[in-house]
Amino acid sequence: MPKAYLISNYLSVNDPAALAAYAKLAGPAIQAAGGRFLARGVPAEVYESAARERVVLIEFDSVAHAVAAHDGAAYQEALKALGNGAKRDIRIVEAVA
Repeated sequence: MPKAYLISNYLSVNDPAALAAYAKLAGPAIQAAGGRFLARGVPAEVYESAARERVVLIEFDSVAHAVAAHDGAAYQEALKALGNGAKRDIRIVEAVA
């Protein structure tokens, strides 16, 4: 079963305090669900239509694990804390086998 990657592109941050509250809950929730943070932060360089906003890359053992982590109760609590604090583009992509 191929690994999967959850990619979170932040399009804008409207409320840094809400983002901080989200991060306190989201990190442990993702890790408890088997996620491994590979990269997070502002891009070193951007090209084409990319914004110079925060990006997070998380590895999971499978697409099913990534979906379960996102849809799980602990991560959903983190999303409530985030509220409208950021506009994001979240994608789950299966690794090339």
